[in-house]
Amino acid sequence: MINIIWMAFIIIGLLVAAVTGRIEATTQAAFDGARSAVELCFALIGIYSLWLGLMKVAEKSGLVNALSKRMRGPLGILFPDLPPSSPAMGAMTMNIIANILGLGNAATPLGIKAMKELQKLNRDKARPSNAMCMFIVLNTSSIQLIPTTIIGLRSAAGSANPAEIIGTTLVATICACATGILAVLILRRYY
Repeated sequence: MINIIWMAFIIIGLLVAAVTGRIEATTQAAFDGARSAVELCFALIGIYSLWLGLMKVAEKSGLVNALSKRMRGPLGILFPDLPPSSPAMGAMTMNIIANILGLGNAATPLGIKAMKELQKLNRDKARPSNAMCMFIVLNTSSIQLIPTTIIGLRSAAGSANPAEIIGTTLVATICACATGILAVLILRRYY
């Protein structure tokens, strides 16, 4: 379905460019956009390599396990139906840590693993469980101590102080996460 939507965007764009006589400008914009995307990817490789490397060191050193044990208390409150030793808890913990460090792309595979584990525990396979709903809210509205991706994007764009957004990002993500958790806690009563 998404392929059809993108194809429609491309065809409509080309038709509008042809009707307005701006095919050359449209072609140039496509090439400029492709070049910018490649340049941005290369700029982000270093930042992601650094943080993913640090995550791997933290995992190998046992820091992630220690954090996971510390997070079992708060996660136990948010996920009362899950056993603490569930593989879903470990995957969710890693996902949350990656999100807190602003590594959304690194968190995605962990989030997928967590959802698969949560689905195994789900009694009604046709509907998401309360734990699945809570996790998706935590994943999408995660508190970010270090918004690595945004700092990287700002740095690649030539910002004089790319990290100046840390404070406002922290406040915004705390508000978003608290609102999401509250919404799930309220709505789970009706589910």
